Amino acid sequence: MGDRMRAIVIGASGGIGGALAELLEARGAEVAALSRSRDGFDLTDEARIIAGLAPLQGPFDLILVATGGLGVAGAPEKSLRALDPAAMAAEFALNATGPALVLKHALRLMPRGGRAVFAALSARVGSIGDNRLGGWYSYRASKAALNQLIRTASVEVARSHPQAILAALHPGTVATGLSARHLGTHPAVAPAEAAANLLRVIEGLSPADTGGFFDWAGQPVPW
Repeated sequence: MGDRMRAIVIGASGGIGGALAELLEARGAEVAALSRSRDGFDLTDEARIIAGLAPLQGPFDLILVATGGLGVAGAPEKSLRALDPAAMAAEFALNATGPALVLKHALRLMPRGGRAVFAALSARVGSIGDNRLGGWYSYRASKAALNQLIRTASVEVARSHPQAILAALHPGTVATGLSARHLGTHPAVAPAEAAANLLRVIEGLSPADTGGFFDWAGQPVPW
């Protein structure tokens, strides 16, 4: 694989994704940066996922899906009365189905021997065990679905890629365009700090951690 790290960052035009790509490049990595705005890499369209990954040749040490959406098709629901099936489907398409399809088509880019990481940004609010406030039905459920998809895929992938690590990561509250209208007075870290935290967690993962859900400090998050 050579000494130079190779990484794919999906969502590289976003706050966290852009910071991750920049930090990886600053550390000397070769980065394939993909996004919907720059490359038409649309996680809600499998054909575009296939087309975006097709030119890439592996192996890659790291594949990061740094995408997500809160209130994709309307304000986050505060009550059952606000549930709308189309809005729910849109949230699931971006937050759960999309990253799973990336893994489906990017698995060929991961080495069968040797360490490689596939990580997707989840959220603590996707934790079922940690849910005490309710609300945000679609976002919570879509991130919980993402966690289950990664957990399930980790069992299968371990059979063909025994050193691979699949992980769901909670970046903490980050000051980005996605979070700005929902933060209120809640403290948030800058994207560059969040990126450094996430890469530190990724570097510390071992194959024994595959299928896990970890926060920005490397601590397991309850399912």
